[in-house]
Amino acid sequence: MSDKRGILVVGSINMDLVVRATEMPAPGQTVMGESFKTLPGGKGANQAVAVARLGGQCRLIGRIGDDAFGQTLLADLQSEGVDCRNVLATSAASGVAMIVVNASGENAIVVASGANSLLTPDDIFSRADLFSDCAIVLLQLELPQPTVRAAMDVARRNGCKIILDPAPAPRNMPKELYDVDIISPNVIEAERLTGKGAIEERVAKLVASELVARGAKSAVMKLGSRGSLVVMADGHFYTVPAYNVSVVDTTGAGDAFTGALAVALADGQNLHAAARFANAAGALACTRLGAQSAMPTAAEVRILMENQPTAG
Repeated sequence: MSDKRGILVVGSINMDLVVRATEMPAPGQTVMGESFKTLPGGKGANQAVAVARLGGQCRLIGRIGDDAFGQTLLADLQSEGVDCRNVLATSAASGVAMIVVNASGENAIVVASGANSLLTPDDIFSRADLFSDCAIVLLQLELPQPTVRAAMDVARRNGCKIILDPAPAPRNMPKELYDVDIISPNVIEAERLTGKGAIEERVAKLVASELVARGAKSAVMKLGSRGSLVVMADGHFYTVPAYNVSVVDTTGAGDAFTGALAVALADGQNLHAAARFANAAGALACTRLGAQSAMPTAAEVRILMENQPTAG
C-alpha cells in the first residue's frame, strides 16, 4: 500500500445564489421564493471542503475572479483548512451558480463558469509537482475538458488514483475521460452519459456496467435515497444501503459523497467501506441548507454510522 495520503482537487469554485421556493418554476412560469442566500460553492471547492472537514490533507487547483465573490470564496476555503496556494485570481468574474431548492429539498442549478473556464492545461502541467505525493486526484466537469484531461495525464504519471465526478454530464463524453479508477455519477448523470434509464436496481447495474465497459476501472453510482451501487471491472457488483435522515437540501450531497469516498480510500479503506463512509457523509449533507456549509465532519459521520449500524 502506498504511503501517500494527500488528496488533490482540480475543480470549480463558484458562489451559489440559492432561492428556496415551494415549487420549481416551469418554462415561462414565475414562482414566489421564500428566502435567498449567498453561499460558497462549485463542485471542486465543495469537494475540497468535504475532504478537509473529514480530516483529509487537501490541495485545490482552480481559478477565481478578481471580484468581491472571489475574495470571499478564497477566504472561506482557507478558513476550512484547504491549501489554496494554487487557487489563481484572474481578471474575470468569479463563477456563479443559480440554485432553486423546492419544498422537498430537491434542486435545479444553472452555472455560469466565469473564471473557472480560464483554468488551462498549462496551469496543470506547470504544477505537476503537486501530484507527486497525492494518493487521490478528484475531478469534475465544471472545468474545460482539455484541463480535466491534462489533470488525468499528470495524475497517471504520478501513480495517483483518479476519481471523476462526471457533472455536469455531457451527452457524448469523450472516451478518454472514462479512463479513470472510479467514475461516480448520480443516477441522472449516468442516464445522460449512457442514454439508458437507471430507475430500478437491475437497470442501474447495467448502466453502471456500461460506464465500466467504456474504460473506468470501477463505477460508484450515487442512488440518493437508495444508497449507492458499486460495479467493478471484473463484473462484481454490490449495493450499499442508504442512511435514514430528514432531507432539507440535496445541493451538496453528491460532493460530500465524493469527498468522503476520496478520504476513505486515501486512508487505505477498501471500496465497500469507502462507499459506506461516503453514503453517511452524503446523507448528513442533505440535512442542512447549502453546499459547503452542509459538509459534515468525520466525527458527525462516525456518529451516524454508529447510530445506524445496519445501514451501508
